[in-house]
Amino acid sequence: MATSTPSTSSRSLPGTTSLSTKRTSLPFAYQFLAGSIAGVTEIACMYPLDLVKTRFQLQVTPPLSKVPFVQPHGAIATTVAKGQQPSTAAPRPYTSILGCLQRVIRREGVLRLYRGVLPPLIAEAPKRAIKFGANEQWGFILKKLFTLDRLTALQAGFVGSMAGATEAIFVTPFELVKVRLQDRSSLKLYTGTVDCMRKVAAQEGVLTFYHGLEATIWRHATWSGMYFMTVQGFRTAFPEMSTASKEESMMRNFTAGTLGGVMGVLVNTPFDVVKSRIQNQHAGPSGYALSRVAQLYRQEGLVPKLFRLGPGGGLLLVVFDRTSELMRHFIFEDSSNTKSAVIPATL
Repeated sequence: MATSTPSTSSRSLPGTTSLSTKRTSLPFAYQFLAGSIAGVTEIACMYPLDLVKTRFQLQVTPPLSKVPFVQPHGAIATTVAKGQQPSTAAPRPYTSILGCLQRVIRREGVLRLYRGVLPPLIAEAPKRAIKFGANEQWGFILKKLFTLDRLTALQAGFVGSMAGATEAIFVTPFELVKVRLQDRSSLKLYTGTVDCMRKVAAQEGVLTFYHGLEATIWRHATWSGMYFMTVQGFRTAFPEMSTASKEESMMRNFTAGTLGGVMGVLVNTPFDVVKSRIQNQHAGPSGYALSRVAQLYRQEGLVPKLFRLGPGGGLLLVVFDRTSELMRHFIFEDSSNTKSAVIPATL
């Protein structure tokens, strides 16, 4: 993959003109490094809420009907009459974000909040590289196909969706391991990441790592498309002033990223719920993601996701911006660059 060379033109979201003063455009390798640092920072800060989100999503009361259902880890409950609760139904212990955090810390320990964090950390750098490359290639294909000079906001959202779908193919195995480890019923089943991977491969087969691929593709495509379109729309509506301070620029980035994260969550939550439940299901048919979304289109796990991916999206932009600025100052000695970096549409 070719790297970009330093120039005086800023690199902006597709279809967005530069609204800041001219600055050095970082080569791809440095953008990739800044994106990885931003991603790892976001995971380290927001991961406990990701665990809370997954536990809420896996906290299911089975349908009261005369049909068998599949519990997590493949335990099939017996059929029950309408109006009766199956004896194998799991209790619903969590009623709020704070209550879940308190219960996990009190009963399982503080470190349990980061159970399953290793897979997303391992996947972070390759995931950024794939998303960078996919976004560049899909944008190039769209421009060439329709003879476009630049992309509109909707077209940029489409490109972001395609990049998110491409990224999903890579992250699905890591997501499955993470979900299995985050489930509270797996505390005695898996001792850690390596043990989980070994048991899944030995007991369920290697192809199980791609269980829930369809739902993961929908999840990443919808979030990425809405995120990038919202960020670009915000920056177009509220251009950065030439007199803005670094603190004001950081707040602008954080606000844009947070709004993008919140809008992405509102769109992709049903697919995320389905993905978590499919990947935590050890046996039985999973069905198609769209058909399952149609049956549960309600806000399960929505509030934890808003707290996790809303501010998380803002944190990504702020950390990327600050890291890029430090690279320009200490590596490229761009002393004239006093404005914030323009975030490429690939974070």
